[in-house]
Amino acid sequence: MAVGSDTAPRTDWMRGRVTTWLTTVDHKRIGALYVGTSLVFLLAGGVLALFLRAQATAPDEHFLSPRSYEQVLTLHATTMIFLFTMPVVAGLGSHLVPLLIGARAVAFPRLNALSYWLFLLGGVVLFSSFLAKGGPASGSFSGSVPLAERSAWPGNGVEILILSLLLLSLSSILAAINLVVTVKNMRTEGMTWMRTPLFAWSMLAYAALLLLIVPTFAASLTMLLLDREAGTHFFVASQGGSTALYRHAFWFLGRPEVYLLILPPIGIVSEIVAVFSGRAIFSYDRMVYSIWALGGLFLLVWIHRTFVIGAHGYVHVALIVAAVAIGIVVVVMFLDWLPTLVHGTPRFDSPLLFAAGFLFLFGVGCLSRIAVAIFSLHGTAEVSAHLHYVLYGSSLFAILAGLHYWWPKIYGRLLDERLAALSFWLLFAGFNLAFFFEYLLGRLGMESGASTYAGGGHRESYNVVSTVGSGLMAVGVIVLLVNVFHTHRGGRRAGNDPWQGDTLEWYTSSPPPEDDFETVPPVSSARPLYDLRRRLQESGAR
Repeated sequence: MAVGSDTAPRTDWMRGRVTTWLTTVDHKRIGALYVGTSLVFLLAGGVLALFLRAQATAPDEHFLSPRSYEQVLTLHATTMIFLFTMPVVAGLGSHLVPLLIGARAVAFPRLNALSYWLFLLGGVVLFSSFLAKGGPASGSFSGSVPLAERSAWPGNGVEILILSLLLLSLSSILAAINLVVTVKNMRTEGMTWMRTPLFAWSMLAYAALLLLIVPTFAASLTMLLLDREAGTHFFVASQGGSTALYRHAFWFLGRPEVYLLILPPIGIVSEIVAVFSGRAIFSYDRMVYSIWALGGLFLLVWIHRTFVIGAHGYVHVALIVAAVAIGIVVVVMFLDWLPTLVHGTPRFDSPLLFAAGFLFLFGVGCLSRIAVAIFSLHGTAEVSAHLHYVLYGSSLFAILAGLHYWWPKIYGRLLDERLAALSFWLLFAGFNLAFFFEYLLGRLGMESGASTYAGGGHRESYNVVSTVGSGLMAVGVIVLLVNVFHTHRGGRRAGNDPWQGDTLEWYTSSPPPEDDFETVPPVSSARPLYDLRRRLQESGAR
């Protein structure tokens, strides 16, 4: 039984001229702008990835010079993290978190709008660095190159790259502040902490932990810019500075952020697994504690970068302990997801299909994390494969699961299930072909991010297979875009509650009205709409 306050589609917040979108402070519009812009940057990042794969298809330099390869690699990595994964998560949070907690707006609407425009400006500035003299510098992502010294990286590309990252960092800080305050202060009456939806919990943990690490990164970027432009010597070793300080300051963000980005996808998948299994998550309390425990452990993973600057001994032991602890927490999460599916009656519609892809990729990535820690495979292609499984692959499939799940709520129409299934299998097969063979390349000793390699043997064969996988992923993305355009031209109306959801966003109309809710139902558990349906059934029976 679907429940809701209005069965007619409402599109008030979607209407209006271009100027209304440019000046909007509506959290739903800001969320749509975030998601739409980040998908454009995803396409740009995907094109850059195809350039990298084209370089690796054959040995020796045949497509990109070492310098060009480094610039494309830097732009690809920055785009996928700062211009796709982080902003698409921020967009989903902006649009959905107020609906999930029964609020009619975010805590700071103007701050929310500012965070989006800073993100867009940062993205434009980032890509302009590719056109500047010297281009973007890959050393900024390893700390292995003395970027503070102009002689090492001449030109203005580094400065533009730093400015873009400062803008993107400020955008992330503002969005995180908004999410934390919104979840803390604007939950509807009756929604206690332990009745809060898991996606809202995961966004709260992600945003709170982001506030601990992004300011450190922004400070290190500011000092780096001052070294290059104002003559300071924070990181200039020849003048008494410390390059190791820069490495630590950068990787205090660089590694934890990569893993913290998996927290919102965990919340998305938890919501979808519960709804499409027809039962509550196996242990709600345990999942909440696991989200926070995982976030806390992720703050420790930056220490594994100390292997490349000479630290050993107790650091190695601490890293292994942290990796094993993360593995234990992930196992606990799987012990909630899998029993929910097994003891429920799962419906493998497109959201659950993409969620199942997340579970597989996340499991493989976490297992490989332990192998990297124990066998000290740092700097090899196996680390690159691990990061792609945990960050890009897992996040991408969870985000696509969330988009297929909430698309009818956001736009009022259902995506085509056949096209969704086709895009899933193309993406799933392509991703595993592209990055499973990266594990094998790592075992052969191939360096992570190497611009060239010696010909012959298995290296060339594995790289060719990886390139084929990348091509399949590109076709999957095209099918996904066709599905989106097909839906907007005449997709099937969704109704208020097409999936029989458990949380409050499914109570309001699809799309939601400008003020989100006409009324908010009482909340007595973490599944308020399930409770409402049960009460309606009981009253009907009587």
